[in-house]
Amino acid sequence: MIRAQALTKTYGDRTAVNGIDFTVEPGRVTGFLGPNGAGKSTTMRMILGLDAPTRGTVTVNGHRYGSSPAPLREIGALLEAHAIHPGRSARDHLRWMAASNGIRTTRVGEVLEQVGLDTVAGQRAGRFSLGMGQRLGIASALLGDPPVVVLDEPVNGLDPEGIRWVRQLARQLADEGRTVFVSSHLMSEMALMADHLIVIGRGTILADCSMQQFMTDHAASYVRVKAPQSTDVESLLVGRGLEVNRVDDEIRVQGLDAAAIGELVGSNGLLLHELTLVRSSLEDAFMALTADSVEYHAEAQPKAVAA
Repeated sequence: MIRAQALTKTYGDRTAVNGIDFTVEPGRVTGFLGPNGAGKSTTMRMILGLDAPTRGTVTVNGHRYGSSPAPLREIGALLEAHAIHPGRSARDHLRWMAASNGIRTTRVGEVLEQVGLDTVAGQRAGRFSLGMGQRLGIASALLGDPPVVVLDEPVNGLDPEGIRWVRQLARQLADEGRTVFVSSHLMSEMALMADHLIVIGRGTILADCSMQQFMTDHAASYVRVKAPQSTDVESLLVGRGLEVNRVDDEIRVQGLDAAAIGELVGSNGLLLHELTLVRSSLEDAFMALTADSVEYHAEAQPKAVAA
């Protein structure tokens, strides 16, 4: 379990993390989301003792991570996959880590096989692709067989097979009762991976709830209606006080579920060609929630003008 209480980090007159409280529970995958500059990396670094809080506390399984005599057996972390000496082989890198934490040497081979690097274990890390480096970083996180796993952008550089593997790995670790804390900007994967979400913006907690609750609270939904007598159907729905918007040949309705709309339209002798519930994605819900917390805004490129 990871527990943060009034966790605060300031740099001069800038507050990166502002008095946040949260708990990352075992047995589930907790996604950690936020725009660039929101304080995610700073929070993760404070969890791992790489940055000291200005105020507040953060503990791993009831104590500060830095006080553990064998940190890799307490928490496994991937923050920067390529923070490895380029001249050292994958096997030697993990052997050094194992020796420093009292981990049996045979564990090195086990994690190399688990992440799919056993056939290239003797190669220098400097020759690894971005995806191979990510796999080695994950192997490092798993080396101590820790009860808590923290992964920052774990699918960065991975191919589709690798992305699916990370998703399944996170699920497996949570099912084993471990605490799994994952940060990613890839919303489509987070939607498939996470059970619970913590969303941060400008150093404060914007949401801390289950994935289902987050989508209920922040994902817009409507019923798409298509009908041959669309004008009559639209007038009927508007007359019942529903929020109705027309987009091309479809009518978008809010305020009534699909079944009730179908019964209403049918009872008035009108035909329907389509009746579909449309819910916005996790990305849409996230963007709506964090719109006021985005620190860096890109402007659209001006259109080219013909000579």
